[in-house]
Amino acid sequence: MMRHFEDFAVGQSFASNTLTVDEAMIRDFARQFDPQPFHLDAAAAADSFFGTLVASGWHTASLTMRLLVETLPIAGGVVGAGVQLTWPKPLAAGEMIRVAIEVVEIRASKSKPHLGLVKIRTTTSDSTGPVQIMMADLVAPRRPT
Repeated sequence: MMRHFEDFAVGQSFASNTLTVDEAMIRDFARQFDPQPFHLDAAAAADSFFGTLVASGWHTASLTMRLLVETLPIAGGVVGAGVQLTWPKPLAAGEMIRVAIEVVEIRASKSKPHLGLVKIRTTTSDSTGPVQIMMADLVAPRRPT
C-alpha cells in the first residue's frame, strides 16, 4: 500500500525485514564509494581504529535506505527534505541488520498544500544494538480528493 500524508500519525512504528551484510558487499561498496583500507582489506582493518573489516557509514546509510523503501512505501517515493545521521558503532561483516522506523512528527506544508512532511526516526541495528540512527524529514503527498 502506497502511503500518503494522511496515513501517518505520530507514534506509528514499522519494522523492516532483515538483511545480512557480508564481506563481499562491504568491499564492493567501498571500492566504488569509500576506498579506505578498513573497508577493503581485513589485515589492514585489523590494525585500524576499528580492529576489523567494517562497512562504510555511507554503506550502512544505503542499506538503511533500501530497507526503508521496502518497509514504508510512500506515494511518489521516499523523498528526503533533510536528515541527521549518527553511527554509534560500526557495522561488521556477517551481521544481520533490521530497521525500526518511528513517526515522530507530521506537519502539513504551508507553502505547498498538496504536500506534508513526516519526520521519522530510523534505528538500524545489528545483533548487538544500533549501528545507525537517522532523523529524516520525508515529503509525503496528500491524498488526492
